[in-house]
Amino acid sequence: MSFSARVSIDVVRAIGLLGGMSWVSTEHYYRLINADVAARLGTEHCAALTLWQSDFATLTELQREGRWDAAGAILAEGAKALVAAGADLVAICANTMHLCAPQINDAIAPRSVVDIVEVVRDECVTRGISRLGLLGTAYTMESPLLYPPPLAAAGIEVIVPDSAQRAEIQRITFEELIADVITERSRATFISVAASMIERGAQGVALACTEHGLLLVEGDVAVPVLDTTVLHARRLVDLALA
Repeated sequence: MSFSARVSIDVVRAIGLLGGMSWVSTEHYYRLINADVAARLGTEHCAALTLWQSDFATLTELQREGRWDAAGAILAEGAKALVAAGADLVAICANTMHLCAPQINDAIAPRSVVDIVEVVRDECVTRGISRLGLLGTAYTMESPLLYPPPLAAAGIEVIVPDSAQRAEIQRITFEELIADVITERSRATFISVAASMIERGAQGVALACTEHGLLLVEGDVAVPVLDTTVLHARRLVDLALA
């Protein structure tokens, strides 16, 4: 059997990543996906994968201006490029930009993005979590459209930090984490904010920003910590090898 034939059997579907939101985020996805494939198939294996990204500064400016349609148009073009390059699965390497998922889905129909919110919902159902604390960018935490409706449909309540805590999480994310800066002070802040949501009844805490796993991990607080990036990457590998 030829090498190419063996690859076509082992790695069934190619993954397309909409990355660069931030580059640190995309680096995590790349490492997690390829490490998972190697763990399942053997050390010589890696994912069939294509990456597309644009300058994150352009997207962050559109976010600040509330121009989500314009941001979605950029990512939709990227998704179409991934499909044209042979991607069978398309994933957005960020929670916040899933606000543009419907626009991207329209651009690549009949394909659709592998939705991170659905992955988190499924994990909550599996673990029996009915009240979920949510950490993410301010856009993610404050959006009434991103996490609350899909989770509510599954009987899961979303709890978010208070306004001052959300502002500090946003500052840490954009001033430190996207530049790969990690401090013990910020780690302590994340633990404190997570603990405050647990006091309000959260049975689990979701890290709904790729970089947040740099500051909060399983064991830091008294409830499960759901790293959405890890869960999303695992689902992509599941689908690629299905």
